[in-house]
Amino acid sequence: MGVVRDVLPYLWPKDDPGLRARVVLSLVSLALAKALTVVVPYFYKGAVDALDTGTGTALGIAAAPVFMILAYAVARILNQAFAQARDAIFARVGQRALRRLALRTFRHVHSLSLRFHLTRRTGGLSRIIERGTKGVDFLLRFMLFSVIPTLIEIGLVVAVFWVHFGGLYAVVLLVTVALYVVFTYVVNEWRARFRRQLNETDTDANTKAVDSLLNYETVKYFGNEEREAARYDRAMAGYEEAAVRTQMSLAALNLGQGAIIAVGLAIIMLMVASGVQEGRFTIGDFVLANTFLIQLYMPLNFLGTVFREIKQSLIDMETMFTLLGEPVEVVDRPDARTFTPGPGEVRFEGVSFAYDPDRPILKDVSFTIPAGRTVALVGPSGGGKSTIARLLFRFYDTGAGCIAIDGQDIREVTQASLRAGLGVVPQDTVLFNDTIGYNIRYGRLDATDAEVEAAAAQAQIHDFVSRLPKGYATEVGERGLKLSGGEKQRVAIARTILKDPCVLILDEATSALDVDTEREIQSALGAVSRGRTTLVIAHRLSTVVDADEILVIADGRIEERGTHAALLARKGRYAAMWSRQRAAAEARAVLAEAGEGSRSHPAALDDPA
Repeated sequence: MGVVRDVLPYLWPKDDPGLRARVVLSLVSLALAKALTVVVPYFYKGAVDALDTGTGTALGIAAAPVFMILAYAVARILNQAFAQARDAIFARVGQRALRRLALRTFRHVHSLSLRFHLTRRTGGLSRIIERGTKGVDFLLRFMLFSVIPTLIEIGLVVAVFWVHFGGLYAVVLLVTVALYVVFTYVVNEWRARFRRQLNETDTDANTKAVDSLLNYETVKYFGNEEREAARYDRAMAGYEEAAVRTQMSLAALNLGQGAIIAVGLAIIMLMVASGVQEGRFTIGDFVLANTFLIQLYMPLNFLGTVFREIKQSLIDMETMFTLLGEPVEVVDRPDARTFTPGPGEVRFEGVSFAYDPDRPILKDVSFTIPAGRTVALVGPSGGGKSTIARLLFRFYDTGAGCIAIDGQDIREVTQASLRAGLGVVPQDTVLFNDTIGYNIRYGRLDATDAEVEAAAAQAQIHDFVSRLPKGYATEVGERGLKLSGGEKQRVAIARTILKDPCVLILDEATSALDVDTEREIQSALGAVSRGRTTLVIAHRLSTVVDADEILVIADGRIEERGTHAALLARKGRYAAMWSRQRAAAEARAVLAEAGEGSRSHPAALDDPA
C-alpha cells in the first residue's frame, strides 16, 4: 500500500489539469463500457426466447430475433469502442507518469552522495530502475482498467443475479468469487519470495555481465574469458532455478483458479437448469446466466493473472522506491545563497573528515591557497590528498572545521553554484560515448563552435582534431577508449578551459602518462593554471617543483610545507621521496642506454628534471 500511495500522485497530477481531465474521461468511458457489458446479455436472452416459440413470450414475432441480434451486435461494438477510447485517452496519463517517475529516480540517483556511488553496482542499478519503471507502467494501466473494472462488473452481476434469479444465486456467486480471490491472494503471497529471488539473481547476472563488458580489455589482457563466462553462468544458473520455481508455482496457481471457477460455474448452471425444468426460468434465462458467468469469469480469470503481475510489479517497484528513499547525504541549506566567484582564495581551517568513524582520513588540516597561486599536495597513497579535493567540491561535508572560497563557507552556498566555479582535470578522464565536440562542450553547454575550438587550441588538441576525417564530430567510443591517454587528457583540459573556473584542481592529471606525453600535457596545464588559483595533487614530484607551496600530507595531517627548495633543504619526508624518484629515473636512463627501456613501465618511473 505504501508503494501504491507513492504512485497515486503521478496518476492525478496537481499541476496538470489536462491530464486530470483525461483521467475523468477515461473513467467515464470505463463506466459506459461496463454498463454495456451488463446490457449485452439481455439482448442475447431476448433473441433466444424469441426463437424459442414454446416459451410463449411476447417477442415471438418474426422481426424480434433480428432486432435483438442487431441490438446485441451494436451493444458489443459500443462496448469495444468505449473500452478502446478509455485506453487511448489514458495513454498520455500513463506515459507521463512513467516519465516523471523515471526522471525523479534519475535525478535522485544523481543527488546521492559519492559515498553511495563508490559502492554501487552500475549494472544492478540500471536493472532496478528498468524493472521499477516497467512495474509502475503495468500498475497504473491494470489497476485502473482491470482491477477496478472487474470489481465493478462483479458488483453489477451480483446485483443482476439477486434481482433476476434470487438471493441464493447471488450468494453462491459471491462465495465463488471470494474463494477465488482468497486463493489467489494466499498463493501469490507464497510466490512473492520466488519473485524476489528471481529479481536478485537477475540483478546479479546483469551486474556481472555489465562489469565484465566494461572491463573488456582487462579480461583480454589476462585471458580470462572463460572465467568471466563461468561467473556469468553461475549467476544465470541461480536465475534458472528461481525462474523454474516461479513457473512451477504459477502452474499451481492457475490450476487452483481454474478449478474454483469451474466448480462455481457448474453449481450455478445446475441451479438455473433446475429452475428451467420447474418452469421458473426460460431457456433465455439459462443462456443469460451462462453469458453473465462467462463474461464475469473471463475478466475474473484475467484478474488472477493481473493480480499476480501486479504483485510482481510491486515487488519490482519495492527496490526502486527503496532507492528513492535513500537519504541524500549532502543537502543545500534552506537559506543557501548562490556562490559568487571571485579571485579564488581557498582556505581550509581545522578540517577533519572520516569515511568511516573508526578510520579518520583528515585530522585538523589547515592551509590557504592565495588567489592566483598554486599549491601542491604530495605524499603517500591513502594520506588524504584526493579527499581534500572531494571536500572542496562538497561531495562530502566535513566532520569538523570549515572550507571557504573567497570568504564564503561552501556549506552556506548551493552545491550547483559552487561546482560551477570549480574545475578539475582528473587522473582517469572518462568521456561520454559521443563526439569530441560534445565532450569539450560539456564544460559549458551554451558554448559556440568557435569557443570550443579556441579551448581545444589552448589545450593543444585542435590540430589533432582538425586532421580527423570527421573533426569535432568524431565519436570517442565508450569511456573515450578510441582516444589515447594523452588525447583524452587534452579533451579534459579543453573542457575545463571552456568552463573557466576560478579554482582549478589537477588530481594527478598526468600520473598515468608516459614522460614525453606528460611534458606536453604539463605545458597545456601550465597555460590553463596561469593566473588561476590551482590545487595540484601529484605523485610525480617533478610536476610540482614550481608550485608556490608544497604540502606533504601523511596520515591525514600536513607533515611538511614549503617550496621545493626549502623542503629539500629540510631533508625530511619530501626529500626522501625526491631521492627515491630521482634514483628510479636514473635507473630508467641506464636501462634505456642498454636497450631495455621498453620493458619498464613508464608510468611507474619519474623524471625529476
